Amino acid sequence: MSLPHALLGLLAVEPASGYALTKAFDESLGRYAWYAGHTSIYPELGRLAERGLVEVTAEGPRGSRTYAVTDAGRDELRSWLLTRPSEAGKVRNESVLRMFLLSALDPADARTVLTGIAADARAGADELRTIRADHPGPLTGRNGFGQLAAEFGLRQYEAVHEWATWALDQLGAQTPDDRTDAADPAHTF
Repeated sequence: MSLPHALLGLLAVEPASGYALTKAFDESLGRYAWYAGHTSIYPELGRLAERGLVEVTAEGPRGSRTYAVTDAGRDELRSWLLTRPSEAGKVRNESVLRMFLLSALDPADARTVLTGIAADARAGADELRTIRADHPGPLTGRNGFGQLAAEFGLRQYEAVHEWATWALDQLGAQTPDDRTDAADPAHTF
């Protein structure tokens, strides 16, 4: 995901100031999807305005500006959302890297890691269930996007929890010879 597209998406829902956009990234968007601080947001808004993708629709006290997405910005956002991310690009996912290297640990430490992953996933799912229950509503506007994102996150946490408990079962079922083979990361391919 890119910051410009995140900003275009938020502004496509409703015009906002840089301050309001920063708050969105400080809250659930930054916690669950993509974090960006004001030192990144304000310069990016300027670049988007230079490209004609957003425009200033109001100016307030102390230089506050309200931005709105332009038709060109909506077209750019739509194009980006409808284009699937390239799987051939470089991937950096620390969690997956850790799983590839998990076999470097002794089985007790590997179980500790997997137990922690399962517990964290369970806690994350429980938290999202609570948030969704506390904020029911229609799938429209910014709340609707939040509901869709929360459901995605909930299902992702549930999948991670299921995987971690499966992996714990697999560790319990391994023989000593299996553990020796698994210690070689190249053996996993």
